[in-house]
Amino acid sequence: MKRVLLAVAAALSGISLFLLTSASSNTTLFATSYPWLLALNGGMAVVLAALVGMQLHRLLREHREGQFGSRLKMRLVLMFALMGVVPGLVIYGVSLQFVVRSIESWFDVRVDSALEGGIALGQNALDYLVSQVRDKADDMVLELEGAGQGAGTRLNRLREQAGIASATILAPAGQVLATAAESGRTLLPELPGTAELRQARQSRHFHSVIAEPDGRLVIRVLTPIPVRTLAGESNLLMLQQPVPESFGRNAEAVQEAYREYQQLTLGRSGLKRIYTVTLSLTLLLALLGALAVAVLIARRLAQPLLILAEGTQAVAQGDFSPRQALPANDELGVLTQSFNRMTRQLQEARAAADRNRAEVEAARAYLESVLANLSTGVLAFSADGHLRAANHGALQILEDDLGGFEDIPLEAWPRQAELGHMLREGFTANTGDWQKQMELPVRDRPPRTLLIRGSRLPESTGGGLVVVFDDISSLIAAQRTAAWGEVARRLAHEIKNPLTPIQLSAERLSFKLANRLDDNGREMLERATTTIVNQVEAMKNLVNAFRDYARLPAPQLAPLDLNALIREVLHLYESAAVQIRTELGGALPPVQGDPTQIRQVIHNMLQNAQDALGAQEDAEISVITRRDGESALLLCRDNGPGFPPEVLARAFEPYFTTKSRGTGLGLAMVKKIVDEHGGEVRLSNREGGGAEVRIRLRLAENKEA
Repeated sequence: MKRVLLAVAAALSGISLFLLTSASSNTTLFATSYPWLLALNGGMAVVLAALVGMQLHRLLREHREGQFGSRLKMRLVLMFALMGVVPGLVIYGVSLQFVVRSIESWFDVRVDSALEGGIALGQNALDYLVSQVRDKADDMVLELEGAGQGAGTRLNRLREQAGIASATILAPAGQVLATAAESGRTLLPELPGTAELRQARQSRHFHSVIAEPDGRLVIRVLTPIPVRTLAGESNLLMLQQPVPESFGRNAEAVQEAYREYQQLTLGRSGLKRIYTVTLSLTLLLALLGALAVAVLIARRLAQPLLILAEGTQAVAQGDFSPRQALPANDELGVLTQSFNRMTRQLQEARAAADRNRAEVEAARAYLESVLANLSTGVLAFSADGHLRAANHGALQILEDDLGGFEDIPLEAWPRQAELGHMLREGFTANTGDWQKQMELPVRDRPPRTLLIRGSRLPESTGGGLVVVFDDISSLIAAQRTAAWGEVARRLAHEIKNPLTPIQLSAERLSFKLANRLDDNGREMLERATTTIVNQVEAMKNLVNAFRDYARLPAPQLAPLDLNALIREVLHLYESAAVQIRTELGGALPPVQGDPTQIRQVIHNMLQNAQDALGAQEDAEISVITRRDGESALLLCRDNGPGFPPEVLARAFEPYFTTKSRGTGLGLAMVKKIVDEHGGEVRLSNREGGGAEVRIRLRLAENKEA
């Protein structure tokens, strides 16, 4: 980049110097552009000096820092600079003396006298021509004086005899009375002014030299004619004779040369300064250019050595990238090319090793990414059973960060002891792959069912143990729910059919035998038939509950105001013995739900809470709603005894109940409805006592998005 700037600056300096020298010898260009050209050259000198200064400063800094090759470059720069500066100074001194003496030789006394004599000679020749025209005018006036009214007819003949180009008789006021001219000339000549007419009458003769538009000179002579007019004034004769073109050109050339000579005489000292400044500026630009070229040549000559030095240092530091190759065919060029071939081979060898390492790292990163995004848990152990790695899925399933397990064998895990013992037993009892299922206890929640697979890694890869496990609790629950649904459908079909005949038969027995028995027998019959009818109704209700659970209709989802629905349901519990407190979120968006099914869920939660509280004093139920991210939370809390551990483990199983008259379908229906809504339901015990049912429902706006 700096080379380009130096080349551009040198080219611009040459162009500006050429224009400056041209302006020095051209008066017009000098008057209009010399200051600007001088300033331009000065600016170019400053720019070039700055670039050269930067190069020299860089060279001096390298020399002070002791960089390899800096001394050689310094000697080369000094040598080339002296080769350019010394001849330049000699030429500058000679040229300056030559210019000063040449300017002094221009102003010779003989040249001044010759120019003044030439001007005087031209003036005398012009005066002679004027006197000739004036004499001819006097002769023509004598002829016209006796002509009287016939003067106009004689005018052309007299003009031709005198050899005059144009003759005109003018009235005292300047009007043309008669005119005669050579063929091809203007019919009416240019008339004189009032001042010229007045001066001609006063001095008897008046002459002038006028310049026509085409640049030719014309002699004009005005002479009064003695013949008096009626007003007492005489007419005037005007003669016009062109000056020969050669005479005019020569006279103009002499006058122009004299004017330029006078201008040069006045600016003698200025010319010396101008040429001195121009020559000095030229010398300055030449010296700066020589320094710039010296720096470039020095760097060019020292570049191969610097390349080898940098390459050697780079190789010592482990950088095997090839250095810049030189196109030169000398020994240094061949040496740098050989060095580049050597470093290129080293670089290719290192690149191959780096590629292999990168491939291994990429494969490892890919495997880690896959394991990190797996929902399945993966645990890796050393051959002696020490934990080496665990993916994110394993930590989520176990709800444990497994911190501090790296240095502890499986059988001594302080947490997850059951899992550790089971894994140790699996690897001890099996030398190959194995699979087991276990229940993993979870605090205040149903245990998780894990499907665990174990395997031993081959010794060729370093050996070790790997365990893969999945949380199949949801799968087992879904299978159990499907099985119970099938059982419910069959029970509803098989049990409901005989219930109606049994009920009708009992009622008919009561009707037929009531009048045939005594009072005791009638009373016993009435109790028996009533018991049969009531139990049949209970069985019908149970069968209907089975049918509803097995054939739960698909929810009709629509935006639903959950708070409004809760208030509507709570109206039915205003007379309840248990106090119900609400904390409904004011800015809760609508949820996506089926009003009928969500109402059933709310009823079930409130009814279960009331049943759990029983006749407890200060019994209280809290219904809370709030927004949680893109979901709505519905919480039902009580201050009762809470859920027993066995209930938490099986609460959502169909037909599991702790109530004497319960069907075990309430919470199962709640879970099924919430699942159909894409939500989540969880049971837990509160730390201060009591139970909590937590339901999460999707917001309506989330579904639309």
